[in-house]
Amino acid sequence: MASRDGDRAVALSSQLAQAHQELRRHIQEIRSGITRRDLGRDVLVTHCLAFCAALTSHHQGEDAGMFDRLLDERPDLAATIAKLVEDHGLITSILSRVGRLAAEAAHSQDPALEVIGRELDGLTAIMESHFNYEERVISAALDEGVADTGWSDLVFRFRAGTG
Repeated sequence: MASRDGDRAVALSSQLAQAHQELRRHIQEIRSGITRRDLGRDVLVTHCLAFCAALTSHHQGEDAGMFDRLLDERPDLAATIAKLVEDHGLITSILSRVGRLAAEAAHSQDPALEVIGRELDGLTAIMESHFNYEERVISAALDEGVADTGWSDLVFRFRAGTG
């Protein structure tokens, strides 16, 4: 029989997958809007910048909250968490480029949306691999019962502002 804490842990792994799905949906909407060009440039730029902020917030919450807590309770995950943090650094680098391109596009007559689109394509591929790996290895640890000391707010309640 699952304890209340066990139920909460399972809910946390489910919330992790839901947060990732929300981020996937937002980047797909932005990418689709760039391809179709059916949204105004300013709307696309705003959505792109909001998405970058949301993904950054999500990863900062994982790095400073969820991963620290997992390492306290599961030191055997150190190598896995180090790999995920390394991925976060790579993703942050791409997000910086996307944010810079989006900010430049907001002040340009020729926003070069194709360049932003290519960056988002690369980001989507890396995110997908990262999210799938994280869900496989971290969700299992969450399901085993990692205490939520408040870190979940940072990881699951980011604001994408694009929907």
